[in-house]
Amino acid sequence: MAVFLLLVAAGFSVAGLITGNDTLLRIGWVVWAFGLLGLLLRRLRGRRKFRTVEEAQAAAEAGNPHALRSLASVAKLSGDFVEAERLLLLAVDRGDVEAMWDMGRLYDLRDGDLVAAEPWFRMAAEHGHFFAKRLFRPGHALNMDGTNSL
Repeated sequence: MAVFLLLVAAGFSVAGLITGNDTLLRIGWVVWAFGLLGLLLRRLRGRRKFRTVEEAQAAAEAGNPHALRSLASVAKLSGDFVEAERLLLLAVDRGDVEAMWDMGRLYDLRDGDLVAAEPWFRMAAEHGHFFAKRLFRPGHALNMDGTNSL
């Protein structure tokens, strides 16, 4: 998308220069800015990803909560809920709010019981997790009657 925006920006800039149209030049500058911002965001997003499982394991051994959560997702997908829980607990101990949410989801998936997952969802909500907070709104899954708010 960012590369497309840069091509469009080049088109606007060239058209503005050829025709002498300041509006096209201004549009070109704005599109250039969005294109460059898109490239920067793509670069920053790429830093959080692990190219291999070994890379994630090395980061997890160093205490990276994102790596711990990623490895927990791999374990969960392979059906190893015990390992997923162990890894998520390590991430929770490091204060990772997303891991708190994932613990609730793991309990819900493994036990099929939303009530068993409630303490984890509550912990995530208390730490500001957007989706966890929604579960405790009146009339929602963990606050159907409006008496179990945060």
